[in-house]
Amino acid sequence: MAILSSTGFVSILTWSSDGGCDISNKKLTTLKDRAKEKIQAARSLSLGGGGNVCPLLIREVFIQVLIRLEVCFVQSFSEADRDIVTLANHWNCPVLSSDSDFCIFDLRSGFCSLNSFQWRNLNTIKDTQDYYIPARSFSLDAFCHYFNNMNKALLPLFAVLCGNDHVNLPIMDTFISKVRLPLSSKGRRYHRVLGLLNWLSRFDDPTEALDNVLKSLPKKNRENVKELLCCSMEEYQQSQVKLQDFFQYGSHVCTDASDLGLPEWVLGALAKGQLPPFISDALVLRRTFLHTQVENMQQPNAHRISQPIRQIIYGLLLNAPSHVEDISQNTLPSQLLAFNEVERIDTNIKTSTVYAKQLLKDHCDLSKLAELPLARRQMLLLEALKVKQVVLESIPTLLKLPIAVTCYWLQSTEAKAKLHHLQALLLGMLREPFHAIVNSPGNEDPQRGGAKMLYEELLQVKAPIGRGPRVDLDTAHVFCQWQSCLQMGLYLNQLLSTPLPEPNLTWLYNGSLVHGLCQQLLGSSSVESLLSLCPEAKQLYEHLFNATKSYAPAELFLPKTKSKSKKRRQKKKVASLGTTADAKHWYDRSNRFGLLMPESLEEHVENSDLD
Repeated sequence: MAILSSTGFVSILTWSSDGGCDISNKKLTTLKDRAKEKIQAARSLSLGGGGNVCPLLIREVFIQVLIRLEVCFVQSFSEADRDIVTLANHWNCPVLSSDSDFCIFDLRSGFCSLNSFQWRNLNTIKDTQDYYIPARSFSLDAFCHYFNNMNKALLPLFAVLCGNDHVNLPIMDTFISKVRLPLSSKGRRYHRVLGLLNWLSRFDDPTEALDNVLKSLPKKNRENVKELLCCSMEEYQQSQVKLQDFFQYGSHVCTDASDLGLPEWVLGALAKGQLPPFISDALVLRRTFLHTQVENMQQPNAHRISQPIRQIIYGLLLNAPSHVEDISQNTLPSQLLAFNEVERIDTNIKTSTVYAKQLLKDHCDLSKLAELPLARRQMLLLEALKVKQVVLESIPTLLKLPIAVTCYWLQSTEAKAKLHHLQALLLGMLREPFHAIVNSPGNEDPQRGGAKMLYEELLQVKAPIGRGPRVDLDTAHVFCQWQSCLQMGLYLNQLLSTPLPEPNLTWLYNGSLVHGLCQQLLGSSSVESLLSLCPEAKQLYEHLFNATKSYAPAELFLPKTKSKSKKRRQKKKVASLGTTADAKHWYDRSNRFGLLMPESLEEHVENSDLD
């Protein structure tokens, strides 16, 4: 985003993102498959191998960056692809995305894959002060011209025959075998895709092509398959949602959302990104996905620690208008309290049932939740985090929520936090105050020199990023638990209309920094020696530490002991694990049509006409 801003691009940029899961559940199997893939990628990374797992709070960080750069954005109620296509065609502008599904949509101004941008190659337009970044644009017209002037209306059929997020029928293998697509072991997938495109290019329209597909199937299956394929092809048509209204008037109509009878303030907050998709999933589907982090796979998943916070979130969501008629007196039947959580169990996924916490009557009406007095909403939040308000009085405003979350984390029996874990987290939280001191006007301030030296010291402490020895899994797991607590603390805070200000997440937590600090604190360094350069920083650290200290278990402060036998066992275990293949080994199967991008076609196009 910083690079786009430097080119002046952000001044005309709008952003639309996916919201919650599709309420029809058509993609549920795909979502579960992706969750399994992420578990395997996280496991590989935890063992020092390759993989691609986004940080847990990446969505929240991204939205904060958009707000800071004053980029207008809207969050769709569920899947955003069709809404984005409709908006892009209305404005005659290209779509920027990493989702190859946009190769199938009929976009008037094309599709630019984020992977095709030469981000480090910033160029100046001759005789001007304007900049540009070289990139490739995918044109559906040019693509269809390459395949014998193929009718672009055939592309949705191609997508569903290949198998997309909405349909993946095993019976399609019968069709593939009948038309004799090349199935050699080398480049099998590319031959199949290109062969299918060449085969489809023979037909004038989707109806004729679909009839020929069905002829190759058993008669008893044809009607059901036709209905499913036609329904899936409709996912590539423009939507009826007019996102342009949101950017012009500040709101828009989404029929799917409106039909659910949800409170207006909830719909507005979801569209503005002030509430996460997690909330809409819980509210509408009674099901949420708990995303796996790079954690210790031999321990219960890191999200277990924040389950009590989620139970309170579910309790607040219970009394949406659509559920009110099911409430009898003061007690809800157990089935109405039940929510499903898709979570990691070992290296697989499982859907677990969690029961919402019933709350007092005066919090029960979701439509009026935002109208509660600030003090009441703040009390609800702090009660959920098991923290007294007086503890936060000496804490800077933007750190009140993170410190409250840290107090909750320390109290949990799930957490196996050690003193150096807490110290590393708190030191990491000082980065933003250091940065503010260093960049404040008034160079004569004696505090500035010490703060600058300390800030530079922290930059050097960061643990190296890249392939090599695996991370300390116990430390990684502890920090994953803290991040899960922070995520759910943020979501509850947002549901309560932010009774505590949101912290700047970019500055709040840096994984490589806290891991590096842990290594230093376990070695010869101490908090006192690190903070000796800046008395002001030391005073702030003491405020943070004293606030959390009263909630920490007594054993946190016991003298350190070292177990030689344990160290030998860990060393032997690491040596025997080795590493796995690099990140390129982790092919993202969710990006099914990446083959259609120019770079893929150039590498893999071969003559594979069908008989």
